[in-house]
Amino acid sequence: MGRLAGKIAIVTGAASGIGAASAGLFADEGAQVLAVDRPESAIAEAHAGNSRISTIACDITGGDAPRQIVAKAIEAYGALDILFNNAGVSGRAFVEEMTDEQWDHVNAVNVRAMFRLCREAIPALKARAREKGRARIVNTASVMAFDTDYGLAAYCASKAGVGGLTRTLALELGKFNITANYVCPGAIYSGMTRTNFDKPEIRAVWEKKAALRRLGQPIDIARGALLLASDEADFITGHELVVDGGLTLRT
Repeated sequence: MGRLAGKIAIVTGAASGIGAASAGLFADEGAQVLAVDRPESAIAEAHAGNSRISTIACDITGGDAPRQIVAKAIEAYGALDILFNNAGVSGRAFVEEMTDEQWDHVNAVNVRAMFRLCREAIPALKARAREKGRARIVNTASVMAFDTDYGLAAYCASKAGVGGLTRTLALELGKFNITANYVCPGAIYSGMTRTNFDKPEIRAVWEKKAALRRLGQPIDIARGALLLASDEADFITGHELVVDGGLTLRT
């Protein structure tokens, strides 16, 4: 049996990259998965033919998005064990030049939408924890939650916010047997980063920075999320799991 046998999970940002890899891995490990991504994404095609994954095309920043997503999971599978908030956006602009709209967009997707989906899912997670003894929230942050780079003020602030939100969820929900943890990817080759990492000179720099001398792949982060979503993580909560190949071992 898989490590998530009998579990029901929501995975956001699941049309590509870390989200797609995580939805697929969760399904391979026995979960029934509701995969979520934007209407203009390839969310349906990404998981076509996988009977363990259903999809919903939904902008997570939409006013009614949390209700729609959680309701779809309950309608499809009857309960909710795992909420994996993975969807995120980046963007690069110096603070002096950054517009309110740029700041608001990054934080709306990376923090506000995550908060609202957690809030909506908590009653279902509490109900499942009463029935099964546990439930999980896993959020995607970044090594930029505690580090920084030029032009990443909005992104770094949002990912630090993910950490603060997740630790508070862990504190508030622990007595209900719900854990909340966050994974911090390093330099990962995905749709968000492909444009830069397809340039050999940029790829070489980031590969050299990592102790393991390679870029991470979406499956590397999916495996970290799987650990935090599994029963093996029963005594892990409020934890920052850095999955960066040793990128941040030195400055």
